[in-house]
Amino acid sequence: MTDEAPQRKRPPQQRKQVLLRLDPAVYDALARWASDELRSANAQIEFVLRRALSESGRLPGGAGPIARRGRPPKAPPGPPEPGEE
Repeated sequence: MTDEAPQRKRPPQQRKQVLLRLDPAVYDALARWASDELRSANAQIEFVLRRALSESGRLPGGAGPIARRGRPPKAPPGPPEPGEE
């Protein structure tokens, strides 16, 4: 028997919601930039903030990856239920 606690899967962390007030001209420029890169304005803000944090050496090591663009992948089909074929 070991003293180590069993490894448990941690549930995915919820995304933090923040209120951000921007100058309308700044938001319009950001929205155009996001559109050029096929991102939402929200995803573009996160992209720019992460890049700035990384370049300044301040991005925490525990920060999860940026969410992938597009629709989430479909779950692979599981094994058939008993009685299904």
